[in-house]
Formats: sequence, C-alpha cells, structure tokens
Amino acid sequence: MQTRTLGKSGLQVSALGLGCMGLSASYGLPTEKQQAIALIRAAFDQGVTLFDTAEIYGPYANEELVGEALAPIRDKVSIATKFGFAIENGKQTGVNSQPEHIRQAVEGSLQRLKIDVIDLLYQHRVDPKVPIEDVAATVKDLIAEGKVKHFGLSEASVATVRRAHAVQPVTALQSEYSLWWREPEKEMLQALEELGIGLVPFSPLGRGFLTGAIDENTKFAGNDFRNTVPRFTPEARKANQALVDAIGSIASLKQATRAQIALAWLLAQKPWIVPIPGTTKVERLKENLGAAEVDLSAGDLQMIDNAMAAVEVQGERYPENLQRMVNL
Repeated sequence: MQTRTLGKSGLQVSALGLGCMGLSASYGLPTEKQQAIALIRAAFDQGVTLFDTAEIYGPYANEELVGEALAPIRDKVSIATKFGFAIENGKQTGVNSQPEHIRQAVEGSLQRLKIDVIDLLYQHRVDPKVPIEDVAATVKDLIAEGKVKHFGLSEASVATVRRAHAVQPVTALQSEYSLWWREPEKEMLQALEELGIGLVPFSPLGRGFLTGAIDENTKFAGNDFRNTVPRFTPEARKANQALVDAIGSIASLKQATRAQIALAWLLAQKPWIVPIPGTTKVERLKENLGAAEVDLSAGDLQMIDNAMAAVEVQGERYPENLQRMVNL
C-alpha cells in the first residue's frame, strides 16, 4: 500500500489505517480475542501501518488487545491512542485533560499497549476547563521525555487547533469526515493545509451506513452506539438511503463497492488525509483496503459531488450529550 505523511511532522503511515474501536466497544459484543488479533495482523500483512485505539474503548480493553496483536511487529507500525475522558468504575464520566490526568493516562496506555513510546497521542475531546495551551505544553514535555512522538487533537475547532499548534506542533487532527459529513470542508481543511497538519477521518464509512449494508429495517444490538444516534433512527435511515443509492450508482460505473468509493473519495481530497475505517471481518478489511487502488478522475469526483449535492442528509451525528463535546 502507498504511504502518506501526516502534515509536516514526518510521520509516514499507510494511506489507510485501521480504526480498532469496534473490536472492543460501541458496536455490539466485543470480537473474540484471537479473532480480533488475527484481523489486526491481517491488516498489517495487507500494508496497514497505522492502528488507532484509545483508553476509553472498553474502557482499556482495546489498548490491551492492540498491544498484544502488534507486539511482534511493534517496530514496523505506528500506534495512535488518546487521553481526555474521565473514567470511573469502567464508565466515562466526562472529560479531564488536567496535566496530571494526562500523565496518568499516558502511563496507563504505555503499560496496556506494552510499548515504550506512543507514536501519536491525541486529546480525545477538548476539556473546556483546561486551557489548550496547558494540554499542549504537557504533551510537549512528554515528547521531550521520550514517552510520546507526535501530538494530535480530536474533534477540536480551528481556533483550538491554532492555539495548541502554537505551543506544540500538531501532527494530526482526527475528526469525522465522509460523504455524509463534510463539515471539515467549511474551514478546517484550509486551516490544516496552512498549518501543515494531517487529517485522520474516523467513521469514513458513516458508521457502516455508506456501505449499503444498513437500511431502515436493520436492527442493531442492544448495546450498539448507533441506537442513540439521531442519524440512525429508522426515519433518518429511510431518508438517507438516497445517498447510499447514489454512491451505489457510481460504484457500479467504477466496478467497485460503495465502501471503496467512499474511501477513495476521501483519499482524493488531500494527500495528507489518512482515513481509519474499522471492521470486525477480514473480508471487509480486504474490501476497504482495496479502495487505495481505486483511481477517481476529476470527472468522477465531480460526478460524486453532483450526486451528493442532490441529497440532504437527515439527523444529527451524535446524541445531544456527546454533541456538546465537539468543535470546542
């Protein structure tokens, strides 16, 4: 697989990474451990070198899984993890980016991942009670101490990115970006290009919806996060089906799948964009990674834009309590 460099940082990774969250959390029951390890290693065998996790996924279970899976190939991969949530009795109870909490989180992540240094450390959500300059300064110290290599932010506003970057250069911003969530195009992409910061889109397949595998009649497991998301109500899914149909028409023309078109579209936007689709199935992994071989011409991209412009996506992407945590 081709590689890409995230911003001006020099962090070179595969053009597509692997989001590991769904192996342990948010989308129903966790994947059986050995099956999950096999999937992560299969991703590496197919060229993936960026693996994304966080302490909150589980909590903690996903970092332990990723650490075990990547231990034999540690020197050949980049591991990204995140701090920023308060966790009590195994549940997320808000945000916490106090400097001492960041340090505690990093020590925990290093132990669970069984590594000496975190390749890319994100603040998972902005903490409005802690100046971002203090967060950046803490990570800067951790970099100086050799515990972290690169600093990232997640779901932060342009103003916050600029303030953090002035203290410690930001290597990557992780935010949702896909054919059904194009908010970063309004001002974020331009700011990232100006500052020399890479973009790592999560949920590049719209939490599975853009693949065509979900419709208004789909039933999710009781503990599936999508049950709480306004964009995934049966009514919203029915309304948003037009988007999937449009992607399907383009996929047929290109002899590709919907997932491959959605990912190839993201890759075509900027050379410093590295999507991190997640999956629990090896066949879906292979399909997703095949997107790196799909070449979209200027005409193809215009056709996709025209098709998307005709569809108004229905439903917010987060429930209200989580929506308050983004773009701060």
